[in-house]
Amino acid sequence: MHDYKWLNEYCLNRFGSAAALEAHLPVPASEQQLRALGADRYLSMLALRVFRAGLKHSLVDAKWPAFEQVFFGFDPQKVVLMGAEHLERLMQDTRIIRHLGKLKSVPRNAQLILDIAHEHGSFGNFIANWPVTDIVGLWQYLAKHGSQLGGLSAPRFLRMIGKDTFIPTTDVVAALNAQNIIDKVPNSQRDRATVQAVFNQLHQESGRPLCQLSAMLAFTVNH
Repeated sequence: MHDYKWLNEYCLNRFGSAAALEAHLPVPASEQQLRALGADRYLSMLALRVFRAGLKHSLVDAKWPAFEQVFFGFDPQKVVLMGAEHLERLMQDTRIIRHLGKLKSVPRNAQLILDIAHEHGSFGNFIANWPVTDIVGLWQYLAKHGSQLGGLSAPRFLRMIGKDTFIPTTDVVAALNAQNIIDKVPNSQRDRATVQAVFNQLHQESGRPLCQLSAMLAFTVNH
């Protein structure tokens, strides 16, 4: 595979200057910011990611104030008490997106947040403490213990809250395929470990966060 020097030079040539490149790169949240984020905001973001999956983001975002209202501001302690009858009533509420499977995921993910907070002090602590050198392990944990967080939902959720992660988008996969690393979205543990190792190496060489390396790899794909 190409080293970071090649990647950096390619991106500098594409954007013309270091300043122009930096302007196109995401910046992850600090551990302090992740710890400070409230459980209600984590649950809101989890639910937003679940509802965005497969739907037009602008449509979901426009309805989100109503979601905040019907889910009690996404307070996990309140949401976790919402039973089947309550969710069936929400299916009649035209202000929100009426998808029963996704609605059911909200109290289930509220329970996930409460369980993790009980063990780690807060959900924010858990997220902040997870090492980025095994970020695919966090994807797997969220997919296994959460609801509707498989596929790219876990990494996209992490990006939304600012946790440093790469995302195997179409362009990132194409960039890795061009270097004969993987030829499809890394869904197996083996493929994810392979891609994690690539990002760890680039991170070690550059000191850059994974989210920036992910974006830089995507920039190497010509459209």
